[in-house]
Amino acid sequence: MNSTFTKILRIILGLGLLFFGVSELINFNYLPTHIYAGDAAIVIDSLSKIGYILKVVGSFEVLIGLLLIFNKWVPFALILLAPITLNILLFHLFMDTPGLFLALIVLVLNAILIYKNWKVYKPLFH
Repeated sequence: MNSTFTKILRIILGLGLLFFGVSELINFNYLPTHIYAGDAAIVIDSLSKIGYILKVVGSFEVLIGLLLIFNKWVPFALILLAPITLNILLFHLFMDTPGLFLALIVLVLNAILIYKNWKVYKPLFH
């Protein structure tokens, strides 16, 4: 559970979440050449106009990223991340395929870390 491989994956995922979460909170355009088109642009524009949704998601990403980086409540952080990961994946799968690669990376890292912590979750399924 605390192998070097797991620590590296946890820190990579935590840093990625921290970066993307902060970028949502301060509206930092981290991919200037990537512009949403079609339905993806409509969804992002609508979420931006609502005002609080992207800020809440960004705050959760920052919180989860910090928990992962500092190795605190990791199983809890991974479970909090699961629905966010699913939404990131589905958004990029159906509306913005250029971003699908990063979404798959988040999914794989989250899945591996959940698997590595599975003994913590096992009682939930008995």
